[in-house]
Amino acid sequence: MPYEGEFAKYKPLRRLVESERVKKLLGSYEVRSKSDQLKSLQTLNPIKIQPGDWIPKWLIAIDGSHAEVEIENGFPGAEASYVTVASVILDVEKMRELDQHRPVEPKKFRTIETAQSIDCALPGCNVISKGEKSAKDSLRKSIFEVFEDVKAFPDSGGESLLDTYEALLKYKPITERSQKCPYEDCPEARDYERGNRQYTCPCNLSRNLYSTDALRIHERMNPAGTNGAIFGEIMQVWETVWMVHILRSLEAKKWLSSLGRLAIVLDGQLAVFGQPAWISQAVYQELSRINAVAKKANGQKDILLIGVEKTGTFVEHFEDLDRQEKGGFGAFPCQSVGLLTDSYIKQNIIFSDSTRPYGAATYFGRKFFYKTKSGARIVATLPFLSEEHKDLKTAELYQFPRLSDAVGLLDQLVSSRFPNALVPLVSANAEAAIPLRLGNKVLEKLAKELMAEN
Repeated sequence: MPYEGEFAKYKPLRRLVESERVKKLLGSYEVRSKSDQLKSLQTLNPIKIQPGDWIPKWLIAIDGSHAEVEIENGFPGAEASYVTVASVILDVEKMRELDQHRPVEPKKFRTIETAQSIDCALPGCNVISKGEKSAKDSLRKSIFEVFEDVKAFPDSGGESLLDTYEALLKYKPITERSQKCPYEDCPEARDYERGNRQYTCPCNLSRNLYSTDALRIHERMNPAGTNGAIFGEIMQVWETVWMVHILRSLEAKKWLSSLGRLAIVLDGQLAVFGQPAWISQAVYQELSRINAVAKKANGQKDILLIGVEKTGTFVEHFEDLDRQEKGGFGAFPCQSVGLLTDSYIKQNIIFSDSTRPYGAATYFGRKFFYKTKSGARIVATLPFLSEEHKDLKTAELYQFPRLSDAVGLLDQLVSSRFPNALVPLVSANAEAAIPLRLGNKVLEKLAKELMAEN
């Protein structure tokens, strides 16, 4: 690493270019040709599909964002993260009415949206809460407190986000891989003993433990540098648990019949990565349970839950499939789906020779490609709601719950504001996204003022 103000010279670059080892390594890499892309499209075999005519009355879109800022507290490298997860309820019926009278004033369009969010500031490197002995312990406490405080219906009681999380925690199996006590100086070097809410370690120091410690996010905390990766993990957990929390809250109020008129769209894959990946399998089991109950109230219709990816390798691959040999797009037919199998993913998108199915430990849904009526390319995920949906050896229409209704809805929701974008996710992102430059300045100022008050 150079010193501040020191610039790289050309000598190392020339050395790398002339290195025989580098030449040999680069020369050994496999390169896919244009004909390979054509074979991929033929192998995928796009299926022309008749979109369903079901349109929800309401749609809930969920998106999150996080931004790390420097904190002035007398310690070098001190950092905090502002994390927000926004959910926007969109009145689809009113949206369609307004669409018939375009152009529409932005003020009128905003009347069809209602937003709710989880907003918090979490401690990072060298930021220690009062009463805590380390930044790691401060983070553990802060994560627990956010879970404890958030409710979908705060004015009418009901369970908290923590209650929802602990319901998912019950699905987590006790494995041979033990989890260590979060206190590195535990005098008995005990394993972490899972419990509910806040409780104390059985050792003679009796320090606080939290049910949320089972997420294990704190284990990856960097005590001497930035922690953007773990704040991203926290955000994805809150996005996912918040979705389950909404469904459980509807169940508690005996409103599951409303799912016959409601769709939920998440920004990103239906998956959880990193330390808390175990939640994905718990979510699958809880969604399956709720879906079985909801079907009795909705004429045997499954829940409609869609994850939509904006970027990444699957998005890039779909773009390649749609690219014509002479330039431009159009190789993939409109209103057609590409249903992905495990072997297709491993041979064409994310190379792997593993016998374990792609995403087995992280996904609670399976991906598909859809090109809308207007030509937008959507990489989406539909949830696993039964064991047959999880069999990635095959890719049949019945393994994608509500696929016809999902693509019909995607046709309706495509936004002209951004390429391959959906209206509800544009709205949710507007509520959640933190402007990088201006946002950081505002948040740094806020942190400075709040710390001065305390």
